[in-house]
Amino acid sequence: MTKTMQWAAIGRLEDIPRRGARCVKNGGMTIAVFRTADDRVFALEDKCPHRGGPLSQGIVHDGCVTCPLHNWVISLESGLAQGADEGSTVTFPVRLEGDRILLGIAAVAEEAA
Repeated sequence: MTKTMQWAAIGRLEDIPRRGARCVKNGGMTIAVFRTADDRVFALEDKCPHRGGPLSQGIVHDGCVTCPLHNWVISLESGLAQGADEGSTVTFPVRLEGDRILLGIAAVAEEAA
């Protein structure tokens, strides 16, 4: 089996407010798509590594998001907790084509024998 990247169009840049987020579903997982003040876009599982708080409801700042439950700061680029906190959340590749946001989801393809 091999993994291939499937790109799904999930909206336009203007659908997400600067320093805000929107959520999309992928099976049973919720993915938070963030837009920074300088229009960079990132995607993380919408689940803080600390207590599972909804990162999409946090404050976006300086390439990070602060969880609304216990103020853990998570890097939007790496998904890693910052400072003395430890843990990480799943990240997803994102790319812009014009103003369209494409989210990368790994798909498992079975190889023909």
